[in-house]
Amino acid sequence: MTIVYDILVLLHFIGLASLLGGFIVQMRSADKGVNAAMFHGALTQLVTGLAMVGLAESGAVDEPLDMTKISVKLVIVLVITALAFVGRRRQPPQVALWGIIGGLTLVNVAIAIFWS
Repeated sequence: MTIVYDILVLLHFIGLASLLGGFIVQMRSADKGVNAAMFHGALTQLVTGLAMVGLAESGAVDEPLDMTKISVKLVIVLVITALAFVGRRRQPPQVALWGIIGGLTLVNVAIAIFWS
């Protein structure tokens, strides 16, 4: 099961790259908005994160879990995913929505790195 967990971690990072990359690529654009990369990256992050926690909780892999940290990150990614879903249905420019999603993504990365 360790290989499955490692594949999920890889996919989780790919989701992060898609979400953050979709945000960064629009920094110079006048019509900032939620693009497909941001939406699919958010969904990938949510699904792979839940799957990784499920594997760790089931005992299939030996990964220590901090449920408070995971809960905070889950709430943030749920907000990001909901905002990305709403943003995909609207026409650009969506500067505020784009900025909130990008900011929350950076907050989630900082929590993953610095919360120990």
